[in-house]
Amino acid sequence: MNITVLTPDREIFAGPIKSVKVPGVKGEFQILQNHAPIVSALSAGKVTIVTGAGDYRFYDLGKKEQVEDSQAERKIVFQVESGFVEVLNNEVSLLLAGVKA
Repeated sequence: MNITVLTPDREIFAGPIKSVKVPGVKGEFQILQNHAPIVSALSAGKVTIVTGAGDYRFYDLGKKEQVEDSQAERKIVFQVESGFVEVLNNEVSLLLAGVKA
């Protein structure tokens, strides 16, 4: 499963993942491999990505730079203001208003 996480000014994450937890407007939910197609609004809260096998890149909020890695099972956590999630054919898109460390 692959994910792309975007804000209006940068790409936050792109690459393979095992799972992602997002703050839906009616509560937190997790997306795993072969999840049913969905489009949902997100509220402010925590997003947790567990990386999969393969190369990925993410924006390190602490260092304020783009980082490339391939470590599987890595947890990447950040706070979001609001946004939307779309899942279709094991492709996840997170479109966010903004993120914080």
